[in-house]
Amino acid sequence: MRPTNAAIRIGVSGWRYAPWRGPFYPKGLPQRRELEFASRVFPSIELNGSFYSLQRPENYATWYDETPPGFVFSVKAPRFITHIKRLRDIDAPLANFFASGIANLREKLGPILWQLPPTMRYDPPLLDRFLASLPADTDAASKLARRHDAKVTGRARLAFGPVRALRHALEVRHDSFVDPGLIDQLRRRRVALVVADTAGKWPQLGDITADFVYIRLHGDEELYRSAYIEPVLTRWAQRIRAWADGGKPRGIERISREAAPAAGQREVLCYFDNTDKVEAPANARRLMQKLGVEWSAPAPP
Repeated sequence: MRPTNAAIRIGVSGWRYAPWRGPFYPKGLPQRRELEFASRVFPSIELNGSFYSLQRPENYATWYDETPPGFVFSVKAPRFITHIKRLRDIDAPLANFFASGIANLREKLGPILWQLPPTMRYDPPLLDRFLASLPADTDAASKLARRHDAKVTGRARLAFGPVRALRHALEVRHDSFVDPGLIDQLRRRRVALVVADTAGKWPQLGDITADFVYIRLHGDEELYRSAYIEPVLTRWAQRIRAWADGGKPRGIERISREAAPAAGQREVLCYFDNTDKVEAPANARRLMQKLGVEWSAPAPP
């Protein structure tokens, strides 16, 4: 199954939240079946448990089995790499992440999200070393995974199957990243700069640096708490439609004066991470309606 507009995927960040039980999940639905349900409503979900700790190969295999054909997971990379190590001395942690089982998502593995902490300043040489270390395809990921340390020994998954490209997205939060050099770096590496709506707390930047667009909606007026009202959803729908059609929307800041690489069509992935997750499903559904994105998937058995 594919979304009717295959270039646009709207979803949510995570799926296991108690406030969703009743408003979103049907009453009586077992918790173990929540991903099954959510993946029949949305064509993509951002997997964020991987940010807090290394998951296990059997977890990824289960998530693969519980979701329908055509579904895509974006995977949030570990904060140990981005927030604790702050991109330094990360050879083993990076190998451990790629050995931890994400290979079991197979063709459902979408972009990998790297979120930097708000206290981390733009350091071009450091960032360039980090970007150079990211595997561009599954063969490179498998080779990297083989360099894991004892942390995942006995629970590693190294084989990614047939070779295919891997995509990466970078979310920055410090004002020092508002620098044209950042856009040049990301375009050279074909890494997407995340378009992040954070109620004005951190930069919202609309430069296109890859052949896809990655959007995170954390809240319009209040970070992690604001619901997205109709006019704001309409504005995001207009932006997403422009990006998907290969154009550039109005009313969003860009750092670089250099035009984005030409594209007839781009894939756009957009995830709601707002209102302490409470209204994220309803906001995501409404945005899908505005964009005419329908997701047809078989019901769970």
